[in-house]
Amino acid sequence: MSDFSNPGPPAANSTDPGGHKANHDVNAGKYHQEGPPGFWRQVTDLLIAVGIIAGIIFIIMWIF
Repeated sequence: MSDFSNPGPPAANSTDPGGHKANHDVNAGKYHQEGPPGFWRQVTDLLIAVGIIAGIIFIIMWIF
């Protein structure tokens, strides 16, 4: 049993020590393939989501 002061062995890497590195390599490869267009897609998705939320808040404030 583990507690806060003695966390014990890491559970995420106990069965597959190379799993974390493999996951990182896949994510790094995906980033290198997408590059800046992937970043701009994430930014525009965020702006769209913020706009939708702002629109919902505006409509609620307008109704009440």
